[in-house]
Amino acid sequence: MASETREWLGWRDAAEHALYGPEGFFRRTEGPAGHFRTSVHASPRYAAAVAELLARVDRALGHPAELALVDVGAGRGELLTGVLACAAGMAEGQGSGLVERLRPYAVERAPRPPGLDPRITWLGDLGELPRDGLDGLLFANEWLDNVPVDVAETDADGAWRRVLVAPEDGAERLGEPVGGADADWLARWWPSARDPGDEPGLRAEIGRPRDEAWAEAVRALRSGLAVAVDYAHERGARPPFGTLTGFREGREVRPVPDGSCDLTAHVALDACAAAGEAALRGAATLRGMADPTHEDHPPADPSLTPVTLPQRDALRALGVEGRRPPLALAGSDPAAYVRALSAAGEAAELLDPAGLGGFTWLLQPTAAVCGGLLGPGRADPGQGA
Repeated sequence: MASETREWLGWRDAAEHALYGPEGFFRRTEGPAGHFRTSVHASPRYAAAVAELLARVDRALGHPAELALVDVGAGRGELLTGVLACAAGMAEGQGSGLVERLRPYAVERAPRPPGLDPRITWLGDLGELPRDGLDGLLFANEWLDNVPVDVAETDADGAWRRVLVAPEDGAERLGEPVGGADADWLARWWPSARDPGDEPGLRAEIGRPRDEAWAEAVRALRSGLAVAVDYAHERGARPPFGTLTGFREGREVRPVPDGSCDLTAHVALDACAAAGEAALRGAATLRGMADPTHEDHPPADPSLTPVTLPQRDALRALGVEGRRPPLALAGSDPAAYVRALSAAGEAAELLDPAGLGGFTWLLQPTAAVCGGLLGPGRADPGQGA
């Protein structure tokens, strides 16, 4: 009889409350760093790489009067704090005035942490950014995986149904059939949804809310580069049973939407990229540059085509190397050798393909001059499908 008194919610609603509600996981005082280690926390070299990318965007845009750096899903401001420190060092002797022109924005639903650099503007939502658009770099590190999504599962007849969850203990049951825009998304972006046959128990995360969130982020830039970094999968290799999981105090745990753990699922970045392109086509239409009547219409400018690449390749293109220092340095300058060895270890962690190096970077230029800032990349396989 207990099931009759339970509250059953779709995973999107349950995760929204569990992560961002008044007592939600991401509103806890310890912040995300108290439960899992991101690239930002692993090494200051990550912030240095983002600072280098920011400098390249600045040069490509011709050193605009105001250069925006938007950190979406900013946590407690660790990345922006690190980039500001690196930018100050990079600016010495360059004469570009980058630090003076830099406008850092943190977009984060948790309250502003005490003691944060006063130069950082803290916002609770993308919609609070300046409405006339920004010029610069938007960076979203492990943000999209925490945008809540619904989960679908095939029933005994192979039909896709929405998965319902009980917030108090994570118990699940199947709900109504998936229909409307969510069914359309599954049909386009999750191949097994097209013909699941009679196999029950297949699962999929319906990524439409993430597409919409990324499109909004891309629209915030008048010119520049938008970057999303996350664990990802592509249309040709979606996981048959989904990826929804939980994390607490550094360990993977069963996902229970009670506010006690992080809730995360890998991101269909190819779908997000297509949504970003559609957003840019819409903006171009307002300027008389394109017609977005079909979702697969090519971009207004081919140089605006998004690319994806592994984090290890992106960071190497930005100067992060994990090479050990020469052994001779240990004899001539032991302290320098220890520092260099430590730095190499940090870089190796960021580049490890079995760990942080396995993240995917989505680079979506909103200005033609910001395409190719990391060198050649592969076109996203979701384009044009």
